[in-house]
Amino acid sequence: MENSFSKLKEIKDALNAKFYEREAEVEAILIALLSRQHVLMVGPSGTAKSALAIEFAKIIQGSHYFQWLLTRFSTPEELFGPLSLKDLEQGVYKRNTEAKMPEANIVFLDEIFKANSAILNSLLTIINERFFYNDGSPVNVPLISVIGASNEYPEEGEGLEALFDRFLLRFEVEYIVDDSNFISMMKNAGQNVQIPTITMENLKHFQTLSDTVIIPDEVFKAISKIRKELRDEGIRPSDRRFKQSLSILKARALIRNRNVVRVEDIVILENVVWETIDQKDTVSFIVRRHAQDNVIQKLDSIQSEVSDVYNAIKHDNSVEAGMEATQKMKALERDLNRLKMSQQGRDVEIDAMLVKVKSIQQEILNSVLEPMFFDALHVKNEIEESSGIFYRM
Repeated sequence: MENSFSKLKEIKDALNAKFYEREAEVEAILIALLSRQHVLMVGPSGTAKSALAIEFAKIIQGSHYFQWLLTRFSTPEELFGPLSLKDLEQGVYKRNTEAKMPEANIVFLDEIFKANSAILNSLLTIINERFFYNDGSPVNVPLISVIGASNEYPEEGEGLEALFDRFLLRFEVEYIVDDSNFISMMKNAGQNVQIPTITMENLKHFQTLSDTVIIPDEVFKAISKIRKELRDEGIRPSDRRFKQSLSILKARALIRNRNVVRVEDIVILENVVWETIDQKDTVSFIVRRHAQDNVIQKLDSIQSEVSDVYNAIKHDNSVEAGMEATQKMKALERDLNRLKMSQQGRDVEIDAMLVKVKSIQQEILNSVLEPMFFDALHVKNEIEESSGIFYRM
């Protein structure tokens, strides 16, 4: 188990060094590969969604990777291969699937919700059942995970609810927030990072280890309580979704060098058990409360303090308030760094809050302290200039 964790941690750390502010997505894709599930990333263009998928394909040596950008006019030939002319002469309606999705282990589908009815049924069958019907006969496909990407969520009435449901893990991807991370990205600071590799055999070994991770009764009870509270709010994830989420919990525990799932691991269900966008906040609140996660509780407390400081500075733009807010934010940053040192394996959540704290610190500097400083400097220069004139007279 220790060796497995070491290799997985090396991969995660290297990718986090290369892709700034993508810790949650890196972990999500790694979990998806270990649990044989699918992950969806929704966000604007230029947020490294495809770059992440390509990098993971490179990491797993010997894997077959397929990538495609879907449009409203995409045809079955583009994803599943052209009809075999030789077989067609014999009256056999069979596709040549070489180098296409039915023969891939890892698939990246960009603009996934542009899928049209001509390809939708076959796509759903491959993703969910791992079957592709060729000439009417079901053929097993070697698919491990589909990484879907979109600039936006599907709209109601488009008939894409089933496709959306196939993605167990769902994450929103935003542009880089922290200025220092943005500058590092612009300088290509992470491009020379050496990414460790594994073989398909290694991956299968990790998947087997993930399957053997134990889920204790306290975790099942916590999930049951979450399900009940979600239903009270009118949120009703399917039984299948809850069942599939167990593999996610096991993979998360393995990445943290454990062979037993803890109640704290269920925090990842906030990216699993919502059905519509307007349910996300409610789901997150319920899941985090039942996760009984000390780190999450501490982060929630810091989040509340950050909001208080931010709201206070919005109402009082004096230099005194700016200095006080800066001191409070520095103290919160120190708390986060201490928390990070004491909680190995929790970097994703803590780093996300650190980014937010630093961003607000910069905003206070730009909007309050810097203007005050330059105003004071201007007054000082005027006084000195007046004094010089008076002295010369």
